[in-house]
Amino acid sequence: MFENLDAILLARIQFAFTIAFHFLFPAFTIGLASYLAVLNGLYLRTNNQKFLTLFNFWVKIFAVTFAMGVVSGITMSYQFGTNWSVFSDRAGPVIGPLMAYEVLTAFFLEAGFLGIMLFGRSRVGAGLHMFACTMVAFGTALSATWILSVNSWMHTPQGFAIAANGQFVPVNWLEIIFNPSFPYRLAHTLTAAYLTTAFIIGGVGAWHLLKCHGTDRQHEGVKTMFSMAMWMAVIVAPLQIFLGDLHGLNTLEYQPQKVMAMEGHYESHPHGAPLYLFGIPNEAEQRLDYAIAIPKASSLILKHDLNAPLDGLDTIPMDERPPVAIVFWSFRIMVGIGFLMLFVGLWSLWARFRGKLYSSRWLHRAALLMGPSGLVAVLAGWITTEVGRQPYTIWGLMRTSESASPLAAPAVGASLLAFIIVYFFVFGAGVFYLLRLMKAGPKLGEEGMADADGPIRTSGTTPAQQTSAQDDPTTRKVEG
Repeated sequence: MFENLDAILLARIQFAFTIAFHFLFPAFTIGLASYLAVLNGLYLRTNNQKFLTLFNFWVKIFAVTFAMGVVSGITMSYQFGTNWSVFSDRAGPVIGPLMAYEVLTAFFLEAGFLGIMLFGRSRVGAGLHMFACTMVAFGTALSATWILSVNSWMHTPQGFAIAANGQFVPVNWLEIIFNPSFPYRLAHTLTAAYLTTAFIIGGVGAWHLLKCHGTDRQHEGVKTMFSMAMWMAVIVAPLQIFLGDLHGLNTLEYQPQKVMAMEGHYESHPHGAPLYLFGIPNEAEQRLDYAIAIPKASSLILKHDLNAPLDGLDTIPMDERPPVAIVFWSFRIMVGIGFLMLFVGLWSLWARFRGKLYSSRWLHRAALLMGPSGLVAVLAGWITTEVGRQPYTIWGLMRTSESASPLAAPAVGASLLAFIIVYFFVFGAGVFYLLRLMKAGPKLGEEGMADADGPIRTSGTTPAQQTSAQDDPTTRKVEG
């Protein structure tokens, strides 16, 4: 079945498939953890039941999403040893410690406080529970920081030397961690996660606003949920566009052929480059067919000068050019969604100003439609970044063709097929359950994650016997 296919291509598809699944969950939990910390803080400050209701509603969704993110991340990491062992051997001295730091400082932090966040409200006191919520939120962001440092180093490597055996060995850890693209990629990705969460929450709120009317018990909590999400959209969407522009300028400096592919610039433009809004990349002829362009706008955006010259892919050797079509379209999907997010945020601001934030059904329909848009945008952004790095795994130093394990195509293909089948069943069921939780909506007075009445006795007592004993008035009197 896979004998006539390329083993390296199959390994790339497998990694892309597994990381695409994994990336969706942290993109949501990073923002959701911070949202939960804010809700808990507002509840403690105001003692308003609606904030506790929203916390109890979203914390269940967070727990399920967090679990799926952990499981998908573990399976993904094994591919470094199975499909990409040459890359792991050569780059391991640099990326290995950074990934270990992520586990030690971030994952243990969020996982350690997660239990207190879920079950500890009535057991550890309000202060410690709030601290646990804050640590979970901090841990998710710190986890992303380490992973993005690893990824950014692969795009803009520095602070290393190459040993006699071909391994990349660290020389300066500060230069490795804080490599040139890291600050921009970190800011852009974290902001994308917060924006993704805002639109998911706004979509859920819009769904229930479209369903509930007047005296519905969900109404107060739903309105608060929707309002907070739209405030986040208004503030973060323009910030994300600004950070994206900075990230693009950094990419132009260190990975110019990636930007050439993003812009569809097959040819150089010595007197100002156009901004192509639409076109069909023609790899065979090395041109953009059916192009719709704004003259010189690309030079204005990238160089802040209408007449600034921009090099094209005709200045790059053929074997160092990224696949243009994928990068060109994924970039436009990401940017297009970003501007749609900004439009919805401004629309909500106008509706809020007119007093129609909770009654504008067209706004609610738009917000519902945009609910999963952040997930699509982060995947499109990741595809732009990673496919645009080709043909390298470590930019300019190690090619993808040199990084793969010496495996035959059938072996890689079989594991890819197994991943596809298992992932769609397991994570499909998980996503279906999440959607059911979201559909149920927050109920005023809703209880959170249940605490047990006492320690579970397992020695010589079955759960049924224990329950019966706890319900027996005689037993309670003796225990008293």
